[in-house]
Amino acid sequence: MDNSSTRSSEDQITIWNTWALTVTHEACEYTDQKFIAEKTGGDPVIPSPKLDTDLVMACDQLVDRLIKAYNNPIQMEIDIARYSRLISLKETGHNEEREEKLLQRCPPGHEGTKLIYIPATIIDASGAIIAWYLPDALTDATQKEMLAATEFLGPSLTKSVKADSNWQTNTQWFKQGLDDVGLTPGCINFSLAWFQQGHEHLSDPEVPVSLKGPSSKSILKAIARPAAIATAALRVMHPEQYFAGMQAFSVLREKAESKELPKMSENLQYWASVFNTLTIISNQETPNHRDHLSIPECFDILPTAGNYSNACMSMPSLQLEFKYDPGCMIAFSRIIVRHGVHAVEGDQIAWVWGSVEWMV
Repeated sequence: MDNSSTRSSEDQITIWNTWALTVTHEACEYTDQKFIAEKTGGDPVIPSPKLDTDLVMACDQLVDRLIKAYNNPIQMEIDIARYSRLISLKETGHNEEREEKLLQRCPPGHEGTKLIYIPATIIDASGAIIAWYLPDALTDATQKEMLAATEFLGPSLTKSVKADSNWQTNTQWFKQGLDDVGLTPGCINFSLAWFQQGHEHLSDPEVPVSLKGPSSKSILKAIARPAAIATAALRVMHPEQYFAGMQAFSVLREKAESKELPKMSENLQYWASVFNTLTIISNQETPNHRDHLSIPECFDILPTAGNYSNACMSMPSLQLEFKYDPGCMIAFSRIIVRHGVHAVEGDQIAWVWGSVEWMV
């Protein structure tokens, strides 16, 4: 292994040059610098030679949508900090009576449901950004890579769907793709490491079953570019979360080496995101809900791809709906903001990049 390393000038975080995360970091720095330059009218930004043409084009398209969203703030009357204090971290969002009371106590400030279909940021009463909405954020190349990776994971998606499970993997919420030959329906999760729940500080990190097999390297390579794009968006949206994620993976590397966990060390070389979990959802309708494993202070990022129409993401706690067409990206906290995506016509996939509390 190459023992040379590169450090973040801001947080002095070590990233090994052999890691996929190194290329992601270069893409993130380019995206952030280009965003600042376009926002302030600064000089053009030259991308690192480590970035290939497709990745540079993907970052450029992302910045264009980020700038448009930043320049289109939609003001809400809700105080999201106050609202978050009313929500238990065990909330599922399925109790309609409870949700109606929350809406009455913290109304968004407008009547009825608004449809959002152009890039925007959703701003609370204090000026905090609740959500970023970026339609057409993904290039065609990135969407094709998401589709190819999802197709590669078809057998795992098939095994994930059960008749007697909770709604996330229950048969009734899935549909077959176009003409019964489309994308395999299912919902699967990936992460580099888990701790035994309730024993985060006592147990050693473990490699999840999903990344223990012989195909783990192929899986991680298949998701690398979409991982870099989602992480580049986070670099602009929430720098503190971005650098906290970088620090977490630096700590995880040290634990993998000190505990002599070769499979985890190997997987770390190919994981290309500062998010510690990825959920791949294929051809699934989701009811309005909250994800209780999500972190209130963090953004989750949900890009989508496929061949479908008529998709909307609903956020009833904000009385908003967003057009959720292929190539769209939405960022928000999935525990704070109740949300759902209803049935669509065609093949749809959504990748959910997030962070989980009991990860490193």
